[in-house]
Amino acid sequence: MREWNIQSGDPGVYVIAADVRHGSTNYCNDHIWELKLGGGEPPALAIQTTFGFRARNFRIFPRFIEGDITRVDPTTFERTPTIKKFFPNYLLVAFSPYTGIDVKWEYWVPESNRILGRIQITNTRLVQREIRLQLAALLYPSDDGQRMVPQDIDSVTALCGQTGNLYPVIFMTGGPETTTGPYPALSVTLNLAPGGSRQLTWVQSAVEDVESSKEKFLDWALIPWEPEIAQIEILHQSIIEIETGDPDWDAAFAFGLKQAYNLLVGPTHHLPAPSMVLSRMPDQGYSGLGDGTDYDHDWSGQLPLEADYLSTFLLPASPELVIGLLDNFLETQTQIGFIDLKPGLAGQRRRILATPILTQLAWRIYQATEDKSFLRNVFPKLLSFVQSWFTEQQDRDGDGLPEWAHPLQSGFEDHPVFSQWQPWSQGGDISKVESPSLCAFLYNEIQILIKIAEITEQSSPIASLEALADNLKSAVLACWDDTSSIHLNWDRESHFSPQGAHLGSREGPGEITVNSQFDHPIRLSIRVSECEEIPHRIRIFIRGVGLSGNFRIERLEWEQFRWQVDKGNVSSDQVYTSLETIEITGVNPKDKISIEIMDLSSVDQTMFLPLWAQMLDQNQATNLVNQTICNENKFWKSFGISACYLGATQDDFPFKAVHMIWNNLIGEGLLKHGYQKETMELVTRLMNAVIQNLKSENSFYTYYLSDSGRGLGDPNGLGGLPPLNLFLKTLGVQIISPTKVILEGKNPFPWPVTISYRGLMILRETNKTKLVFPGGQTAIIKSPERREITLENLL
Repeated sequence: MREWNIQSGDPGVYVIAADVRHGSTNYCNDHIWELKLGGGEPPALAIQTTFGFRARNFRIFPRFIEGDITRVDPTTFERTPTIKKFFPNYLLVAFSPYTGIDVKWEYWVPESNRILGRIQITNTRLVQREIRLQLAALLYPSDDGQRMVPQDIDSVTALCGQTGNLYPVIFMTGGPETTTGPYPALSVTLNLAPGGSRQLTWVQSAVEDVESSKEKFLDWALIPWEPEIAQIEILHQSIIEIETGDPDWDAAFAFGLKQAYNLLVGPTHHLPAPSMVLSRMPDQGYSGLGDGTDYDHDWSGQLPLEADYLSTFLLPASPELVIGLLDNFLETQTQIGFIDLKPGLAGQRRRILATPILTQLAWRIYQATEDKSFLRNVFPKLLSFVQSWFTEQQDRDGDGLPEWAHPLQSGFEDHPVFSQWQPWSQGGDISKVESPSLCAFLYNEIQILIKIAEITEQSSPIASLEALADNLKSAVLACWDDTSSIHLNWDRESHFSPQGAHLGSREGPGEITVNSQFDHPIRLSIRVSECEEIPHRIRIFIRGVGLSGNFRIERLEWEQFRWQVDKGNVSSDQVYTSLETIEITGVNPKDKISIEIMDLSSVDQTMFLPLWAQMLDQNQATNLVNQTICNENKFWKSFGISACYLGATQDDFPFKAVHMIWNNLIGEGLLKHGYQKETMELVTRLMNAVIQNLKSENSFYTYYLSDSGRGLGDPNGLGGLPPLNLFLKTLGVQIISPTKVILEGKNPFPWPVTISYRGLMILRETNKTKLVFPGGQTAIIKSPERREITLENLL
């Protein structure tokens, strides 16, 4: 197993929490810790948390005293802290506070409400040393709390405190004394002979009554570490390990894998398997209501696109966890095939149909397991799910081209046209639009369903699936726009993609005169904003000529609006070739009303999905890549593919945001069409953004700015994990098992890459690849042709 040497300033993420594979997790009361290699007050090597905002801060850190020299600040150490090992629930740090005194300090979170530490201090000098070790604990409690104070518990010395409804208790072996100055601490004097070592352990437990916090902490302090840490290391050895020519890349991939497992919690009685959260940080993990129903969007359920992206880190090592994520979705399936978009561990449901990428998730599982019985079991469920997209509830005009019901379904909620709550968005109704992205998702699902039907010899649905796919493909090919070299969204009724324009605005009730004719039918986006209260009596009357050529008056009521705090959005039900007036009644005098043409000419990252789904003819694919995706004046930026086409006056977010999940899909599309060099460049740009933030902030971020690489959104969010899947696909390596590998193409990166997985070693050089199987059998592959190499074929 690789030993690391990661110090302050190197890429790193030092968050640890209970690991679902090795101990229990408490969805409603999960304590998450972060190690700081320095800084704070006082500057220290500190493990810290807020218990999900129940404390302002809680820090545990060491102080060393030898003679009259005290060392707390790591910058004063003889050898500063170095991370040697890191797992989702474990960290090993090595350092030397004084010359000749070596310290190994381990942190382990065995379950959600406890953290343990083990300390080994060695005297490497030829003279005896006396070192006083203090384990300090600084609790900054909530208003009704108490800082840590010494207390005897059954004749055992401990530190105890209170914050909110928690009672933290700390105990350390070695017969410690207590000290209150300058910080509450447990103190042990160590007389170290030349070459001698001492080992101590400590336990911090915090639960919601003082007696429960105190009980069993002695048992935890005496628990044998070696078999537990051995189990953790065995789990880690089953995960892919990557060694490139750049140690920063190696660290980023390794911390990305660690963080992926950190995002799993559960299960509960509401879902059958561990689920995922979108980020897991010390300020999270506590439900004030006690059941999780009050959690925000990061902890309120699993989303299909995010689950698919997470699966690329968990596979091939942990197929059971990915099967569990799929099972959680299938648990919500109704008799008509409906699967909920965001099932949560507290029973949360969005009651919106899931993004059609679950068949792809099942296919990823099959590629890692080659389990045909799994495919036979899920095929009818996934077939019913895809068919549910073509019902009248989803395909509102019955043309075989369904519409999204909510921007969240599309995987791009902060859309500049369809976001309902952002001030810079039009607030357009996405259900009145047909999109190339939804067509592409469905087309991809159907193609996989056809493969599964063939593998499992269930051919009866194939003909109808092919007909659905042909219709989707024809629609996407028809929405190609030569001017912008991209596939545009189009209006559900008119099938045109009009350019947005401001038609008028006013304050309070009254009339807006338009008196305009339009080259193509348009749909209105109407926003009411700065409302002191929701105007329940609002009515809007639109007078104009509809698609049929007849004059009409359309009335919109307040129930049709989507209200967010002080504003509401509505899109007209009808499209218009000309407009006369728009009358507004029932609003307050200071309410602001704005009327715009819904803009379907704007371009964004979702429109590249037909490339990924392989729906395009060669001419469209070439133009899309060369004129749009890889055009530095449009989407191709220093740190990845931006979410939207960048105009000179547009704000950083969402236009300049780089979404790693979407870049991964777009990169897969580039590879499918032979653009390996471009994908290698994309991976490099994305990794530059990731590494920059890991070095400066010790964090992944949900988004990265395309021009500066600065992180945005949630720290250590799933959406910001490094593009491991895209890197391996670009490298041309697909690991099925320790005895089966698929190779394709050549290594386009500037250095050899070594991949280790459960005894398998792959050395990928520019023009050849060496494979060493677990039994020592070796194969050398020089051909760039796609090839499946198995141990069985070598024997």
